[in-house]
Amino acid sequence: MGEGRGRTSADREAARRERANRRARREGRPEPYTEPSHAADPAPVPVDPPPQSSPALAADERPPGPSPSEPLIARRDPPAAQPQPQRQPEPEPEPPVPEPPPAAAEPEPELQQPPAAEPQPEPEPQQPPAAERPIKSFPSPPDPEFYAPDDELEMPSGTRRVSRGSRLASGGRGAGRPPRRPRAGRRPRRAPRPVRRWVGRVVALILLLVAAAVVWFAVELFQPFGVSPHGHVTVRIPEQTSSSTVARELAADGVVSSRFFFEVRATLDGDRGDIRAGTYRLQRGMSYESVLAKLTAVPRKARTSALTIAEGHTRQYVAKLLRRQHIAGNYLTATRHSALLDPRHYGAPKSTDTLEGFLFPDTFQLRDPIKVSALVADQLKDFKRRFKTINLAVARRHHLSAFDVVTIASLIEGESATAKDDRLVSSVIYNRLRDHMMLQLDSTTRYATGNATAPLTRAQLASKSPYNTRNHYGLPPGPINSPGLTALRAAADPAHTNDLYFFTKPCSHQAVFASSYSQFQLLLIRDRRTHCSK
Repeated sequence: MGEGRGRTSADREAARRERANRRARREGRPEPYTEPSHAADPAPVPVDPPPQSSPALAADERPPGPSPSEPLIARRDPPAAQPQPQRQPEPEPEPPVPEPPPAAAEPEPELQQPPAAEPQPEPEPQQPPAAERPIKSFPSPPDPEFYAPDDELEMPSGTRRVSRGSRLASGGRGAGRPPRRPRAGRRPRRAPRPVRRWVGRVVALILLLVAAAVVWFAVELFQPFGVSPHGHVTVRIPEQTSSSTVARELAADGVVSSRFFFEVRATLDGDRGDIRAGTYRLQRGMSYESVLAKLTAVPRKARTSALTIAEGHTRQYVAKLLRRQHIAGNYLTATRHSALLDPRHYGAPKSTDTLEGFLFPDTFQLRDPIKVSALVADQLKDFKRRFKTINLAVARRHHLSAFDVVTIASLIEGESATAKDDRLVSSVIYNRLRDHMMLQLDSTTRYATGNATAPLTRAQLASKSPYNTRNHYGLPPGPINSPGLTALRAAADPAHTNDLYFFTKPCSHQAVFASSYSQFQLLLIRDRRTHCSK
């Protein structure tokens, strides 16, 4: 195989022509190549003339060809060194004539040139060729160019995947072809619209927000990071109080951070109907779980004392009352400011420096020992709860604020002798304010001078205090006592009268009303008494 690949193209062409001439001689046809090809043959090399032999002998001397079962491209052992006859000059090639394939033909082996260095042995005596003797051989291919030269044989070297782009680049199959055009019936693929990408991003953002909301709701409801309780608050839950009312009171006192989440937690834990009435001492900023645990447990009976604050008393009077009962604490200091109530939320001016008028009078159950701070807290919470039931529609039509209603209620408490006269006294105040008249109420002068029970002197009546309505128009700067619920309702909704004057009979404590000053003077003369009969 190695020697065959070392031959030149001229040697291969000469071998091919020689094979064609031998087949023609064997079949009795004229040789197709009779003239030598000077263009293909190399320069003649002078060698000894080999003995002439007939075509029959040449056919007999040929080495046996490969069997049909052996592959055509099989490696052949190099033949033994034999004397090669000198090639005769071949005639000019003639156009080949197509011939039918022979019935039996033996494949001709390629002529191989032996190495020049080996000596040539003497030729053996040749036998005369047998005339017309059939040669048993395998059928030869019909075309003399059937056998490919050895150097052009391809051997399998494995399997390799080759892309279409590499074939086009290397000049292989498909190289030089124009690119395929899309079919007329098939539309080219469109690029994905950016709207779809934005829709996906919006959906992902919405899902992220929903997940964040769920996490926030769970954290607020179950409070896994704990809370920071501080301070102490006394909470009183009356009998048959709903869980919603309890949640509202706890949120208002700062015990829990959210009324809504407290109700949700109570519903999930099944404690909504198990909240017990009683007085509890809780802390501000407690967790929902700890508050429910205290409110649903059986409370221990605490020793309490009832303390009653009547309507119409000032801060100074209540402070003296508490000192007589040896209750610890300074009531006047505790009633200046409080985080539970800010008078400015009700329309009070910024100059208001006390909680006068907002300390609701009632009977309170306080734990022993009673503390002033607990009393003040209960009074303020009681006021906020009661004042929410007041309808301020009429007062607002008269351009009066909630703070003005509280002030008028305190004036009613100071002037009215009985609860049934409260709305009539309120109508006198509204009418005098409407007519731009001074109120001239003794209760305001007593508050300004500090004279609560003794007869007023001329000097006290001429006091220049802004609370003295005998010398100043309009309402006083603020409430003069702590009004009750009846006075608050009368101040918000007065009776419809034309009265501008009134006074209270000294013995019967009945109020007398007049619509004019002359009528008022006549009533005073009629009911003037020096002493009351028993």
